Parts: sequence; C-alpha cells; structure tokens
Amino acid sequence: MSTVHTLPVRVYWEDTDASGLVYHTSYIRFMERGRTELLRTLGLVQRDLLESPAGAPIFFVVRKMDVEFERPGRMDDLLAVETAVTAIGGASVDLEQRVVRDGELLVKARVRVVCVEGGRARRLPAQARESFLTALRTGLSHTEC
Repeated sequence: MSTVHTLPVRVYWEDTDASGLVYHTSYIRFMERGRTELLRTLGLVQRDLLESPAGAPIFFVVRKMDVEFERPGRMDDLLAVETAVTAIGGASVDLEQRVVRDGELLVKARVRVVCVEGGRARRLPAQARESFLTALRTGLSHTEC
C-alpha cells in the first residue's frame, strides 16, 4: 500500500493476553477503528448515514475478512493501522489493512464491506461511491487522525 489512511493506536493492558502480547481479536477492533476513520476522512460519517432523514438507516458491514498474523504486538507498543481502498463493487468496497510497528508488519487483512439498508445489501449511495472512487483513483494522502 503506497498511499493510505493511518490511525495510530497504543496497545493497552486490555488489548493483551496474559503474556503481554496483543490478543488476536484486538487487531480486529483496531482495524474496525481504522475503517471507521477512513470513512470519516472520506466525508462519510457513520452517524449521519444511520440517522439519514431520506430513508432507512444505511451502514457498512464486514462481509469477508482474510487476516494473516505475522508478528506479535506488545504492551505499550505504538502501532499504526493503515487502510486503503483496493476495489469498488455495486454494493461493496474492498480494503487492504495493515497493522505495523515502526514499519514492521504485524498483521495484514483483506476486507470486503457491504452497504446495507433495512437489513439487505444495497448499491452504494452516489456520494459514497464517488468518495471511494476518488480514494481508489488518487489514493488518500498519508493522513493521521
């Protein structure tokens, strides 16, 4: 990933197992935060989508996630969650996410999120599609939240 959205995350006690290593599900939470902040950077605030006066609430759900754990993170590490758009479908967006520590890859994931309205997949709203297309074509500048 060359141009990505980056979210810094500090590892706290609650993120670790008894050995002080980051528990595997903590990475999933870190990546969820990264996806949420990517949406915010693209102008897609989830609360606004959920409270849309135009119709039923719209939200994104994870349809598929392929995760590879490469190296452990540890208590007090400062990690970076990198998120980039890799493809756009009718109702879905594919993302690549990496969790790194000082440039060292700890975890990588390929994630497909689907736009949902009223419990069913729906085409991406025009604004969302345009925002994701812009991110895909030009890449996001290296941004931190």
